[in-house]
Amino acid sequence: MIHALLCFCLLLPAQSEQVLPAEVLTLVQSGLESENRGDFAEAIAKFSKAAELAPSSPIVFLRLGDAYIKNRDYAGAIPPLRHASDLSPDSPPIHQLLGYALLAEGYASQAIPHLQAVREYGALGIAQLQAGQRDQAVTNLQLALGKNPDDPDLLYYLSRATTALSSQSIAKLLTVFPDNARGHQARGQKYFALKMLPEASGEYESALAKRPDLPGLRLELGQIYAAGGKWEKAEEQFRLEAKLQPGNPEAAYRLADALLQQGKMKEAAEELQRSNELRPDMPETLYALGRATALSDPSSAVHALIRVTELEKNTPLAAQAFFALSGIHRKQGKTELAAREMQEYRRIEALNKPGSSAAH
Repeated sequence: MIHALLCFCLLLPAQSEQVLPAEVLTLVQSGLESENRGDFAEAIAKFSKAAELAPSSPIVFLRLGDAYIKNRDYAGAIPPLRHASDLSPDSPPIHQLLGYALLAEGYASQAIPHLQAVREYGALGIAQLQAGQRDQAVTNLQLALGKNPDDPDLLYYLSRATTALSSQSIAKLLTVFPDNARGHQARGQKYFALKMLPEASGEYESALAKRPDLPGLRLELGQIYAAGGKWEKAEEQFRLEAKLQPGNPEAAYRLADALLQQGKMKEAAEELQRSNELRPDMPETLYALGRATALSDPSSAVHALIRVTELEKNTPLAAQAFFALSGIHRKQGKTELAAREMQEYRRIEALNKPGSSAAH
């Protein structure tokens, strides 16, 4: 994004400026023609000569700085743009280009006031991230994404900023409140990410000893037990979380998954139905519901699995739904339908096979 932003030309707005000598105007026009041909070195030479003849003209120094930027010589752009800024301190185009040049050269703190002056939120957020102003960076990068939601650079920098801000907050939490329930929870999350399951569960048990009714603790502890294959313990924690938060669809889904893993299909189906009512059309919930009801209520299972294929299209989960549908219909004697569903399963599996063009 930075290079794209740096490679366009900006003119000063209409403002009072001394009349330039004819020789200077000729040099500027010639420099512009060189830029249009892509000969930026020649353009720099022409604008440099014009700057020597008109040392008090901000437009000439702006053109010179802009030519350096187009030539990707950001260090060379900074001196003429600084001079232009001294001559015309309220000019938005000068602030913008000088901010870009400074940021490109790593002078993030110096770039910030110039980018703030023109509300260039994307570059400003990047500069603030590099300057350690993480909370402001998150705010401005979110503003920039509001205007360009599919910009990969903005998405990347926002991810970095939020991660850095989170790390900063966690570090403060662990330093200031090491024995608080949230401190134990944060350490438990860290251990879980490192797959240190006994240490993670120990931290959550300590957190629960301090605040047994804190929402979310038992849900996360249950996931630790589930990761270790301790499904009875996972069920216990998910059931307590579901009781604590009966309106939480994830708690219902996690409880149902633990029940499924233990073969408790009827109870699992009830929780999955409740989860689907709380948050409709979640593909994972519908797929699990199809699995749970495949034997006891095939029509409900088919309905849920078909909905998965409608929501997911060509994803691996859609493939698994077609596979499950094929099994149900084969048992019902619907061989042609089962064959078509198996064909869809194989097609989607091929699409998602590593190395296929659709997998990238």
